[in-house]
Amino acid sequence: MPPTNLILYGPPGTGKTYQTAAEALRLCQEPVPDSREDLIEAYHRLRAENRIEFVTFHQSMSYEEFIEGRQPTTEGTQEGSGTGFRLETVPGIFRRIAARAQKGTPPELDENALSLEGRQVFKMSIAQANDAAQNYLFEEAMNEGQTLLGWEDIDFTDEKFSDIQQILQACRDEGEREGEVSLSSGQVAQMDTFRNQMETGDIIVVTKGNSLFRAIGEITGDYEYRQRENRKYCHRRSVRWLWVDRTGVPASEIYDSKFTMRSIYPLDRARLDVAALESYLNSESGPISREAKPHVLIIDEINRANISKVFGELITLIEPDKRIGMPNALAARLPYSGEEFGVPANLHILGTMNTADRSIALLDTALRRRFEFREMLPEPEALRDAARECGLDLPRILTVLNERIEYLYDREHQIGHAYFINCASREDVDGVMRYKVIPLLAEYFFEDWSKVAAVLGDASSDEQMLRGGFMIRDVLKVPPGMEDGDGAPRYRWSLRNGGFDYSGLGGE
Repeated sequence: MPPTNLILYGPPGTGKTYQTAAEALRLCQEPVPDSREDLIEAYHRLRAENRIEFVTFHQSMSYEEFIEGRQPTTEGTQEGSGTGFRLETVPGIFRRIAARAQKGTPPELDENALSLEGRQVFKMSIAQANDAAQNYLFEEAMNEGQTLLGWEDIDFTDEKFSDIQQILQACRDEGEREGEVSLSSGQVAQMDTFRNQMETGDIIVVTKGNSLFRAIGEITGDYEYRQRENRKYCHRRSVRWLWVDRTGVPASEIYDSKFTMRSIYPLDRARLDVAALESYLNSESGPISREAKPHVLIIDEINRANISKVFGELITLIEPDKRIGMPNALAARLPYSGEEFGVPANLHILGTMNTADRSIALLDTALRRRFEFREMLPEPEALRDAARECGLDLPRILTVLNERIEYLYDREHQIGHAYFINCASREDVDGVMRYKVIPLLAEYFFEDWSKVAAVLGDASSDEQMLRGGFMIRDVLKVPPGMEDGDGAPRYRWSLRNGGFDYSGLGGE
């Protein structure tokens, strides 16, 4: 199906956010269940598969969060660096799901497949990949079922080295490095990771430079020390190699960033493509096959952000005919990474917009013409079941409320049926009116309580004290000395205690 850009818009409480779940399933070409429970279950399944992403826009949302930006990281940029920080280009929400959609979805695994559940994942280098003279180390590791680590010719097998302080002391006493050695020094921190933090069953990804990986294995043994003739790479652990490709595969296949030069460190779970990595765990060699399934990005409250600022060059790239593979495909060079970027055709964008929060007329014109708009209005008839439970004519009550709101304000500020949909008693309806609907009306009318009273059916043309179905109006006494003022009466408005009377709304 062609790419879809759709915004569901309407007053609050009309079920826009809930409807996005059904629309997301449809756009993912999945059956849409009739029951709410089955629909939500299917929606969460697709989210777990990383085919649906959900984000809520807000006033401080930025291009750097949505597309890409730079963030400081303390991971060293060179071997042995343990202090300072560097700025790393980090993909934002949209770029991450676009990359997943473009790469495709890895094949589903059977229930007996090897899983990452309960396992740590470490990046590891075995020698320098760009130095042919050290290639024998990688081949030795593959052939002997071992992984190798350099750093100091010191035997750390003694149990006392489970304490990083003891590793530090040994490096100071016996190490080759001159100058100050600290807990953050490479030979201390990375040896602690290799010996103590890495556990049997954990996964290592062996890299080839910073942009490729060439082997994946499962740790099967504890730390060992085996002295070599050249007294280098003496530290090792047993490994069951699960996947090997000496040519190397791009890091982007399993991770949303390039690797750093540190010999060993844990990979950020949030940045791993878990499904892809598990596919590699259960294959033997070569790239894995992928299927270009539909993906959906849901943007709740899309009108609350500065659209031009957040979307940037995407304002053009999201157009259906300008997607990758479409007749007028376009790509833009991103400012931080410098990479060419286009939007895949199998990525759909689904937004919601609360018209009471900001008028549709104020939405960025460039965005409006690139999206389809589908209005969602209150559905009083959806309250028939709740009405039977409560003993109130909820459809009639909601209809009258909204007719009066539209007369006094506009149709975009009506009350949605979702406010009352879960009411099971009259007390529930009273609670919704007292704590949700009436405060919302007060906000709509800027604390003009006479208009709130008019919506609720409690308005009166006389100037006397009033006891309405919802509101109480007391006449304030004129302060001494001001009897000859403007003469206009002033009131104190308050809500009735106990239950409300819905006769003014045609509810009983």
